Amino acid sequence: MEPRRITDSVQWMGAVDWDRRLFDSLIPLPDGTSYNAYFIKASEKNVLLDSADPAMSTVLLSQLEGIDRIDYVISQHAEQDHSGSIPAVLSKYPAAKLISSVKAKSMLTDLLRIPEDRFVTVEDGETLSLGNQTLKFIYTPWVHWPETMATYLQEEKILFSCDFFGSHIATSDLFVTDEGRVYEAAKRYYAEIMMPFRNIIKKNLDKLSAFELDIIAPSHGSIHKRPAFILDAYHDWVRGNPKNMVVLPYVSMHASTKLMVDRLLNSLVNRGVRVEQFNLAVTDIGKLAMALVDAATIIVGTPTVLAGPHPLAAYAAFLTNALRPKAEFLSIIGSYGWGGKTVEVLAGMTPNLKVQVLDPVLCKGLPSATDYQALDNLADTIASLHKEKGFN
Repeated sequence: MEPRRITDSVQWMGAVDWDRRLFDSLIPLPDGTSYNAYFIKASEKNVLLDSADPAMSTVLLSQLEGIDRIDYVISQHAEQDHSGSIPAVLSKYPAAKLISSVKAKSMLTDLLRIPEDRFVTVEDGETLSLGNQTLKFIYTPWVHWPETMATYLQEEKILFSCDFFGSHIATSDLFVTDEGRVYEAAKRYYAEIMMPFRNIIKKNLDKLSAFELDIIAPSHGSIHKRPAFILDAYHDWVRGNPKNMVVLPYVSMHASTKLMVDRLLNSLVNRGVRVEQFNLAVTDIGKLAMALVDAATIIVGTPTVLAGPHPLAAYAAFLTNALRPKAEFLSIIGSYGWGGKTVEVLAGMTPNLKVQVLDPVLCKGLPSATDYQALDNLADTIASLHKEKGFN
């Protein structure tokens, strides 16, 4: 794809990766992704902001063929999907300097072996004159690495936000046109990458509230010409109360746990509680992560395997602990054959969750009438707690 005009001074560059289906050998990409770089042509200086994944270096270099001078390359984030093509760009433009945050310098040196004499580091709030344009550098740590920063083009009121406000989506749309589609992709991106740093993101949102924004240009996905759309979404995901919703990831080997899941789901629905159920044997972990953004309660359903939880349930617990959702309640249901320590093992795997643990419901073999009643009682407790908290 050729460079595309954003304003008279700013062009989109980079690459749309239509076929990529896995990120970091972990995160599903059902809609592909993009690696956005931005070229700023001012009266005195030319700037390339970020680069592209190394696999797409030739695409970026072809877009730069008609540009005879770059004075600065700005690295907002050292992760290679943004920085990986910077060595090739610096080789093409030997006079260019690489601008980064102080923390990013050491990371870029480690990851890309960029020589010391190519760097210029900038502090939080520092400005750089390009002649008729001015850049302001804004440290935004932990969205989602410690060295991350954003860049504000003052005269155009454009925030180049890096991973902040991004979405993994491959599209020919330069700007957001289908907000519903982008909302889902951005929520998946937030859930998988940003949610563990929710409390720090609150501070970064407050910091950005001081800036007048006409455009937000992230490093993945389409560009926001209506910044309120993505800002409002982030405020809800980060600051909003949990919803009246239970997330119920489960695995069942011989149907006993599945019978319990079915009973609990029906009991919750009958009491006005929304449920998102995930069969861990086949689920997309991105969908599970998205549901965790809003859930007030998490219930893990698992059989006991070799005296502990099923490995898929253990993985779900590990993932949930890593993502640190804002859920307030947690419990476990499941079946066992002769005994074990399923509850103790799962509880030990979720120390990051600041939740009230509700009494688990475990049964021996197939659930009995007494077990079903215990599940109904658990549903009563959850519905009551959600109502008391005002979750809706």
